[in-house]
This record gives sequence, structure tokens and C-alpha cells, in this order.
Amino acid sequence: MAITEGGHRAGRADAVEPVAAARPVDYVWAIARIFLGWTFLWAFLDKLFGWGFATPAERAWINGGSPTTGFLKGTGENALGGLFGSLAGQVWVDWLFMLGLLGIGAALMLGVGMRVAAVTGGLLLVLMWAAALPLDTNPFMDDHLIYAVVLAGLAMAGAGDTLGAGAWWGRTPLVRRYPILK
Repeated sequence: MAITEGGHRAGRADAVEPVAAARPVDYVWAIARIFLGWTFLWAFLDKLFGWGFATPAERAWINGGSPTTGFLKGTGENALGGLFGSLAGQVWVDWLFMLGLLGIGAALMLGVGMRVAAVTGGLLLVLMWAAALPLDTNPFMDDHLIYAVVLAGLAMAGAGDTLGAGAWWGRTPLVRRYPILK
């Protein structure tokens, strides 16, 4: 059995891997993760309950409103408006959208499932970007694309390990068996 740096034995199932001290940049990524997670989670909560920020109470999902109608119906004149407009208000689209907001937001806030959150969040953001084409203020760039890149950076930087449960999550048997869930 070989001894690794830090004095731990390599190859033993019960060996404890040394934990590196968090660097200042790790805290920056962690804070970005929490802030972006709150952005997704807040969108879910406001659309669910209609707290009057982006969604008035009468259009809340729990009051029979559709969380996708407002945004997608407003895309009618856009380049892909016919496609996205036809999805507005469909029950399956509403459920996928809301579950996506909740799942991505919760994963980011907790720091678990960062890879899945980055891929699904990136896909959601790119679809929202595509629905808004052509953009009003820039030929192609907006915050949806920036957030998608930040999501990728969060996953690659292991941002869930600092100020989150990502390190613990990564050691679970499920994640060890299916590393995509890290």
C-alpha cells in the first residue's frame, strides 16, 4: 500500500482524503453560487405565490396562473416567437419550468448536484435567451448567456464544496457510483 502526500494510504476504501483549505477564490465562487441559486429559487417562489415582484398574486401558480404564459406570450414577434409562443401556458411546460427553477435553485443553494444544475440551468437560460431573440440592447449577448457561463464555472470550480454540502455529497455512495451527480 502506497503512502500518499499528507500521510494517507492510497487504495484503502476507508482512507480519508485530506481536505484542502479553502482559498479566497473558493469563497467568491461559493457566494456567486448562493446568489445565483437564490435568483432561481426566488423566481420559483414569486411565480408560485405571486408575491408581487414579477408576478402579481392573481397570476400566481397556486391561484391558477401559468408561470410561463407572461414571458412566452411576449415572444410572439421575436425570431422564434411562434415556437416559444405555442408552448406558453401548457401544463407540462409550466411543470417542467417550475421544477427546473426549484431544482436548480435548491441545488445551487445547497451546493449539491452542481453538474446537473449547471447543465439544466444552462439549458433553461439558453432557451430563455433564444426566446428573446432578437435582443433589444445587444446583437447577441445578455444576462442569460452570462449566467449560463457562470453556472459552468461554478460546476468546474467545485463551488458547492465551500459554504455548501458539496464535499459531503461527493462522498456519498450514490455520487461515487454516478459522478455526474456531483
